[in-house]
Amino acid sequence: MGKPLKTVVTYGTFDLFHVGHVRLLKRLRGLGDRLIVGCSTDEFNEKKGKRTVMPYAQREELLLGCRYVDDVFPEKNWEQKRSDITKYKVDIFAIGDDWSGHFDSLQDICEVMYLPRTSGISSTDVKKLVVSRFKNELVSIATELQNVEKRLRSLTEIE
Repeated sequence: MGKPLKTVVTYGTFDLFHVGHVRLLKRLRGLGDRLIVGCSTDEFNEKKGKRTVMPYAQREELLLGCRYVDDVFPEKNWEQKRSDITKYKVDIFAIGDDWSGHFDSLQDICEVMYLPRTSGISSTDVKKLVVSRFKNELVSIATELQNVEKRLRSLTEIE
């Protein structure tokens, strides 16, 4: 018999899948032989006060399409992590260091690791950038409409 496979688990929303997600998943996969991901459901995100752009099914499909991910399952609540770790025979629970210390209570059943986030990119940043660009477009359109309105007024004053 060969050595047993080392299973790594992580959790997240993975909305607006971006290079930071890919880099994190690559690093996580490098910690073991198998990477499984608990992807937060839309209902769970609502309870956390998060609004996602992409529905759960699409986020799950993207994760499954990533070569570093072996399996995805729904994360429905905070409490399920302990039972997931047991169910999937997880050796390492790893997550971004923005959660540092939050999951230390799981150290009695697996190794817990907090990995540095990819600097300069996050789903929140992507959303802000999209909103900013959309806002700029709206301001531009509003300005153009005001100019058209002024031209129309000046035309009607001539008549």
